[in-house]
Amino acid sequence: MKLVNIYKHFLLFLLFFFTLNVVKAQQWSLEQCIDTAQVHNKSLQMSRNSMLILEQKEKEAKANLLPKLALNADYRYFTDQPTQLMPQSVFGGPAGKFKEARFGVPHNINASVQFSMPVYNAQLNSAIDNSSIASELSELQYQRSNEQVIFDISNLYYNAQVLHHQLSFIDSNLINARKLQRNMTLLHEQLMAKSSDVSKVDLQVEQLITQQENVKSRYAQVLNTLKFLMGLPQEKSLSIDPVIKYQLVQEYTGKPTLDIRQAGIQSRLLAGELNTIRYSRLPSLSLFASQGTTGFGYDKSPDQFLKFFPVGFAGIQLSYPIFQGTVIKHRINQKKYELKNNELQISLLNEQNILQVDNAKKQRTVSAKSAETVLSQIKLAQTIYSQSLVQQKEGTASLTDVLLADNALREAQQLYLNAVVDYLKADLEYKKLTGNISTTK
Repeated sequence: MKLVNIYKHFLLFLLFFFTLNVVKAQQWSLEQCIDTAQVHNKSLQMSRNSMLILEQKEKEAKANLLPKLALNADYRYFTDQPTQLMPQSVFGGPAGKFKEARFGVPHNINASVQFSMPVYNAQLNSAIDNSSIASELSELQYQRSNEQVIFDISNLYYNAQVLHHQLSFIDSNLINARKLQRNMTLLHEQLMAKSSDVSKVDLQVEQLITQQENVKSRYAQVLNTLKFLMGLPQEKSLSIDPVIKYQLVQEYTGKPTLDIRQAGIQSRLLAGELNTIRYSRLPSLSLFASQGTTGFGYDKSPDQFLKFFPVGFAGIQLSYPIFQGTVIKHRINQKKYELKNNELQISLLNEQNILQVDNAKKQRTVSAKSAETVLSQIKLAQTIYSQSLVQQKEGTASLTDVLLADNALREAQQLYLNAVVDYLKADLEYKKLTGNISTTK
């Protein structure tokens, strides 16, 4: 019988150990959340599709330089033949007199293969360059979307970790409050405490229970939003790693932010569009050729026939715009003003980035010092609370002293969590402003 009990206990231990491993395996790290979002996030999928669209547009622009072939064919049946005026002098008649004449046959068939190829077209070449720049801009916009997803998921993950620890603090405080509640109830039964003291402790327990429910609700909302950004279905369970990787880091190497890089590429694109407008004043040269056949048919007696005759030609076409009004001039001026605004925007973004980096750096330093200070305050508040409980049992401290010590402990715990999450968010903002957000993974 003893052996059977030992075997049962061993099985229970294995089951408990396996359950712990399963729960741990289901926890998602921040890196896993970001990796999943980069695959399943619909905004990133749309950005990738936009990149592919612009890639195809660039190929389309290059394809305009390739030769083109077209097959044309038509059949016409003339119910009324076209009329021409012939001078009578051709046939020996008086000068200045004309005679109506109809030429041709009712049935006309035309078929040809036409060839065309641009030899020189500055606008087409400029359009190819602009499409290439637009592809770079699209890739940068994808990186921007990716950074924003990393930023949002990291913030949500930190919030979830803080709420998880807040729940742990509430559970611990609730255990202490219920112990105090039992002690006060026992003292009240022994006529050693007032009923108002018991009510105060009951109120504190109820407040903690309410706070616990609120935090649980917020925790579930944060996890749902996190699943949405990761591209996971809402019915899928998600558990985060509660361990906050809180450590002081060194300075980050400053890199141009995506906003500044995007403004720089936008400047190149505007310059390319300006050149395209200017190139519209230049001549264009193209080759063309056509080879086909023309058929004529007559279906009336006594001379019915259908005859085909070859038609072919080749040539070169020069197109040179002489005067287009003042439209081109105004379009050029518009682009020049857009370029000036873009230059001002780059300067503004640089100045703004310097200010934001300095503020984020200071905020991170303040949050780090605050977390260290509050952590020591938690230890002190825990010691004071434990001492107050002992003194309350010995009768040297009142219930008010115990409640005040408990409130001080809870406040210190919350301040510590706030300081930690403020540091993590400030560090995340610092990374983003220095172009190092991708190192979050």
